[in-house]
Amino acid sequence: MAAEKQEIHVDVEGRTLKISSLDKVLYPRTGTTKAEVLNYYAQVAPVLLPHLKDRAVTRIRWPHGVQDMSFFEKNAPAGTPSWVRTATVPTTGSRSGKGEGTITFPIVDDLATLTWLVNLAALELHVHQWTVARNGRPRHADRLVIDLDPGEPAGLHECCTVALLVRDKLAERGLDAKPVLSGSKGLHLYADLPKRLPSDDSTALAKQVAEELQGEQGSLVTATMTKSKRSGKVFLDWSQNAGSKTTISPYSLRGKERPYVAAPVTWAEVEEGAEDELGLEQLRFDEVLERVRDYGDLFA
Repeated sequence: MAAEKQEIHVDVEGRTLKISSLDKVLYPRTGTTKAEVLNYYAQVAPVLLPHLKDRAVTRIRWPHGVQDMSFFEKNAPAGTPSWVRTATVPTTGSRSGKGEGTITFPIVDDLATLTWLVNLAALELHVHQWTVARNGRPRHADRLVIDLDPGEPAGLHECCTVALLVRDKLAERGLDAKPVLSGSKGLHLYADLPKRLPSDDSTALAKQVAEELQGEQGSLVTATMTKSKRSGKVFLDWSQNAGSKTTISPYSLRGKERPYVAAPVTWAEVEEGAEDELGLEQLRFDEVLERVRDYGDLFA
């Protein structure tokens, strides 16, 4: 049996899990193995799990590494352990909430469930802005998110400049924004909502902020999804607040060339990134673990 096909059994919080292919390289550019990915998620779990708690998790899986094909997975797969918490929720447009028109999502509230998913090469963990009640019923959104996506030649430097403008716009509405590096090209800004809002209302609020900034900073900001209109600008994607949309969770790995992370940062770091083109860069998983050890959850 090839080394990467070998299996071991591990105990995680009282659950016995079968872990396979620990030597498989999931990030060829850096030689990062599945064992290292599992180790990252185990170490970051204390700050990651609060961001996943009670949220339906959509996964992107790379069974053969990031150089190969990936696929989205929403439903809990065949063979899901009986102890994994799940929630069956209606899809957009479904009235019955039963049978067709539903998705049965895993809910990742503990390290055992997280480890089980990561063993399936679920490198990216995406969540909605709403949570699921203990009875499985979706609640209204408890937070708002705006994705700052730069169109070349704009980059992270321009995203930092725009993030400060978005922060001020949200503050005018009584919302305290928190910055998270996307682990890809840009930034995500989150704001807890003082009261839960229907997804349509939180989407309208985010769109209002984006369109205001487009009107005031049209040479730098766009709220238009058309890709041809994004060149040299920062697209403020307000649509991820829709009930059917998801955003990469803080502290999740990304399936990029290198093992970058959707990493919370401080506003001081964003301000430095706005002043200096090299002031802020996307962070790798080893850098994130070091920051967590030193500072805890910067998102908290």
